[in-house]
Amino acid sequence: MSKLLIRALDVHDMLQLEGAIDLLESAFADPERYSRARITRELLVDDPPFYRQFFIAIKQGRTVGVGGVKAADWATKTHLLYLSAVAPDMRGQGIARALLAARVEWLIKRFGSGRVLVSTSRTKRFRELGFVEISGSKMEGRTLMRLHFRKKRQRSEKP
Repeated sequence: MSKLLIRALDVHDMLQLEGAIDLLESAFADPERYSRARITRELLVDDPPFYRQFFIAIKQGRTVGVGGVKAADWATKTHLLYLSAVAPDMRGQGIARALLAARVEWLIKRFGSGRVLVSTSRTKRFRELGFVEISGSKMEGRTLMRLHFRKKRQRSEKP
């Protein structure tokens, strides 16, 4: 059994970029809303002071999962999980959970505190990491969930 590798997407690596675009385009299969051009723009945008960071899951040299996180430009210390997908033949192997955990870990390390929002039809994996449903947010089979996070202080850190 080959090991799953999760890492930040290197948009300068054309194999990684094309693999991520292909996976997202096929996963969403909605050319009106998620065209290849739009997905490519989302992956390549660099718009300081706001950020977007994508992570990929690689197994046997193949991109089998993608997940993004970006700043919510309308609220401070608020981050959004979005454009997440796992290749259909690789589902049920914990790849989505691993991508989710990697993104949350990255946020905690980078920002220290804040909140994360996600709209999902798969609430269990989010609850496992501490996300809670936002009351009254269920719509069209999806639930809005949030996670408040704060980096744990090291013993040597002063309050």
